[in-house]
Amino acid sequence: MKIYHNPRCRKSREGLQILEESGAEFETVLYLDNPPSVNELKEIIQKLGIEPLALVRTGEADWKENFKGKNLTDDEIVKAMVTYPKLIERPIVIKGNKAVVGRPPEKIKELL
Repeated sequence: MKIYHNPRCRKSREGLQILEESGAEFETVLYLDNPPSVNELKEIIQKLGIEPLALVRTGEADWKENFKGKNLTDDEIVKAMVTYPKLIERPIVIKGNKAVVGRPPEKIKELL
């Protein structure tokens, strides 16, 4: 398993705690320091079974200043998240071919 984690985010910390308490082995990716590539992010979105825009934190200043109101393709949305990783909703937990966004953090338990 893998968690894309932002230590400054309360929901992300709660998600990490759920994984730690489960005893499961997992890898922690600090995605703000090490953003996923375009291909990695596309793979994550596919595992989540959502459209790219559903993974965007549209309330973030980077989105409002650079992308809000624009008609973007899915590829452009993915590139925006790679360029501005703060736009990626968190935490994301991946297990095999499945993934969930831990909002609420209890959704992570679906993968345990």
